[in-house]
Amino acid sequence: MDFNDTPQEAEFRKKVRSFLEANAEKRSTLAAKPKGESGSSISSAGAPETVKGEDAAKLALQNAKEWQRKKADAGFAAILWPKEFGGYGGTPIEQVIYAQEEHDYFVHSGYFEIGIGMLGPTMMAWGKDEDKKRFLPKMITGEEIWCQLFSEPSAGSDLAGIRMKAEKDGDEWVLNGQKVWTSGAHFADYGMIVARSDPTALKHKGLTYFYVDMKTPGIEAKPIKQISGSANFNEVFFNDVRIPDSQRIGAEGDGWKVSLTTLMNERLAVGDPPGLDFDQIFEASKEIEVEDGLAVKNSEVRQKMADWYIQSRGLQYTKYRSMTALSKGQTPGPELSISKLVTASKMQDVSSYALDLMDMSGMVHQDQNPILKNLFQNGYFFSAAMRIAGGTDEVLRNIIAERVLGLPQDERSDKKLPFNELPSGKN
Repeated sequence: MDFNDTPQEAEFRKKVRSFLEANAEKRSTLAAKPKGESGSSISSAGAPETVKGEDAAKLALQNAKEWQRKKADAGFAAILWPKEFGGYGGTPIEQVIYAQEEHDYFVHSGYFEIGIGMLGPTMMAWGKDEDKKRFLPKMITGEEIWCQLFSEPSAGSDLAGIRMKAEKDGDEWVLNGQKVWTSGAHFADYGMIVARSDPTALKHKGLTYFYVDMKTPGIEAKPIKQISGSANFNEVFFNDVRIPDSQRIGAEGDGWKVSLTTLMNERLAVGDPPGLDFDQIFEASKEIEVEDGLAVKNSEVRQKMADWYIQSRGLQYTKYRSMTALSKGQTPGPELSISKLVTASKMQDVSSYALDLMDMSGMVHQDQNPILKNLFQNGYFFSAAMRIAGGTDEVLRNIIAERVLGLPQDERSDKKLPFNELPSGKN
């Protein structure tokens, strides 16, 4: 592994830092401000999942669009995209570098990641030329926001198990069914969706991929109120939704292939911050009082923090391995599954332990919370979801077992039967 930037990477990092210093405010600066002045300086402030209240959500979305426009004007909104679509024409390692540097600044982020990181590349690979020209530039500038309509009540980690119906009617398709856990569906302009077009085909064969205007009659998005108070996820219902065949992406029955393009682009998120980590619990331990004084001086607390420090360094060097692969033009391997598995469980462990240390004050969730301004409360609420999103712990362990350890795959009868013959809970 090579932990150092190449001369080209160092120059790019310098360019990014110059842009951010001129257009955004550092988190450390915000941390020094009076309580309640600018919100959390350490958590992912400005992300959709941290916003509560309708008025606050509208303002956050407006601020996010303004920031996205600045990034687009500077060329940093879509670093991996070709220049012909308004992108930077950069490399995966440059995307990672930008993510690393932006994490040190307070910016409104998260509204455009699904579109630019996953759905835009899918359209570039499978979409029609006229669709690319129409939609891709507005993805970059933030004028139009996209959501990903994949998961269903009976199909999450097993995406090929979806039951959403897509029935051909002349030159149109009729969509019926339900999607769930759809981030941003209530404010998205467009979405990409995979549906079952042929129930008599094998599980992975009878799927077709489309894009939809979220204002199409028959589409209803219902935000799901989360325990944190925010409502970023949605149930989305499709009732006789008619769309033209021109909104199909890829060939009929190729939905699984197209979906894999979307999912594989998630791998490039290796530069994203890991969430709650050793640094946050260490800083909090200097403020939290336990029975024998400050938590940082307690031997049991220090032992726990030592364990998290070791995990954090292990994750750091695992990501360096991925970054080295990207720098050489290679595709990151299954080590990213290891990072996701450890990061999510560590986030849950750190936040839960911190709330226990805070005793009754750990139950308080308010803007003036003196202990890192609700960081651990928000982390605790969100950490369970993190162990499901982007691949459950069980799925990730299977990937590690098969692709890292070389263990044989489980026997799966569902790969050999037509979808409509597969046993279900109703049988």
